[in-house]
Amino acid sequence: MNYAELVDEIQSYTENTFQTVDIDTFIQQAEQRIYNTVQLPALRRNVTGTTTIGNKYLAMPADWLATFSLAVINGNNEYLYLLNKDVNFIRQSFPDTDADFYGEPQYYAVFDNTSFIMGPTPDANYDVELHYFYYPESITTAGTSWLGDNFSSTLLYGSLLEAYTYMKGEADVIAQYQKRYDDAMFLLKQLGDGKDRQDAYRSGQVRVKVV
Repeated sequence: MNYAELVDEIQSYTENTFQTVDIDTFIQQAEQRIYNTVQLPALRRNVTGTTTIGNKYLAMPADWLATFSLAVINGNNEYLYLLNKDVNFIRQSFPDTDADFYGEPQYYAVFDNTSFIMGPTPDANYDVELHYFYYPESITTAGTSWLGDNFSSTLLYGSLLEAYTYMKGEADVIAQYQKRYDDAMFLLKQLGDGKDRQDAYRSGQVRVKVV
């Protein structure tokens, strides 16, 4: 389901015609709710960068929302995963900025909305790899999305909930949309939080009990 098809379905279900700004808000609110309810591979991104000698700060991507892992890649091409700590821990544990106290980073913390802080301060220009959570571009601007292509039911019923709430619709209809949304989210969570995190070799194939 692409953006135009989604808009047509929302207006058809609600028997209402909305302004574009309103219908885009419904869809974006539904996307935000879905993305914060289930972890999907489509919400993960990897980027690489480089530390700077003597600079304990590392810039984060503009679309960063949360970190899955941050690793330093040393000269032997080994991944050394940094431990997440509080900013105060890093400042207290590595207070001296003298070059004699520089070293290979072992810890990191979210310093502000644009950068991480590392400890100790890097003693070399290390390659780093960040695995993080982000919001994909909304279907309202991209025209298509992973949700629209693979799980359009969650996007449709999530948007209908927002639209019908905006219309101050009848409680029984909202309850029906809520149930449809919950059913769709149950299936999506089975995929994102279940099937995508296992395989048949280690977890065995899915079995339904025969009675």
